Amino acid sequence: MKKPAVSRRERPAKPALSRQWIIDTTIEIMRTEGLEKATMRRVAQALDTGPASLYVYVANTAELHAAVLEELTGSVPAAEEGDWMTRLDALLGSYADILFTYPGLARSALVLRPVGPHSLALFDRVLGLLLDGGIEPERAAWGVDLLLQYVTATAAEHSPAAPSNAAASEYADAEKFAAAVRGASKTPRLAAHMDAVLSGTPDQRFRWALRALAAGIAATPVPGTGA
Repeated sequence: MKKPAVSRRERPAKPALSRQWIIDTTIEIMRTEGLEKATMRRVAQALDTGPASLYVYVANTAELHAAVLEELTGSVPAAEEGDWMTRLDALLGSYADILFTYPGLARSALVLRPVGPHSLALFDRVLGLLLDGGIEPERAAWGVDLLLQYVTATAAEHSPAAPSNAAASEYADAEKFAAAVRGASKTPRLAAHMDAVLSGTPDQRFRWALRALAAGIAATPVPGTGA
């Protein structure tokens, strides 16, 4: 028996589309299907609308991913234990965890830097920790940019071409570099210090770089300020 047609007026009304709903839906797709699937078309499909409707709220996929990173940045926990350097290490480490979990977001952040309230709050917290370390405000202000850019660029650099096979890709890249170093025959200093060049885990080297940058920020005057 043929079912009676349902009038459009009798169907439940869809919720009004909003930027927040788009971002929340993108995050859900990203967590269940992977960031590479979180395209404008896929998000529009999940929202039961056309891709053109999304462009009212986000200009393109890069901006959408930047908005997602902005939302996730709000989940970075406060670092409250230890001295200022330990807290800085923990804070930036938590932010890095987000970027390394979804490295494609780091690539988008390099194209469109998030400047929403969560990103500004993270900037403020990093600035506060540098000030707590006795670093002059001028150096600290410039230093925040340097630290956040390092974290973002490192995550983007380690982002594999195929996000679904991230661990295997990163392992292959590390092995390729190690093989090149071991096989180098025309680089005497590299050969002499091969063990040092290849030493340390990725996490150890990342944490060391943060501390090295912070030490350099504290020691390097800002041009024209004397500070």
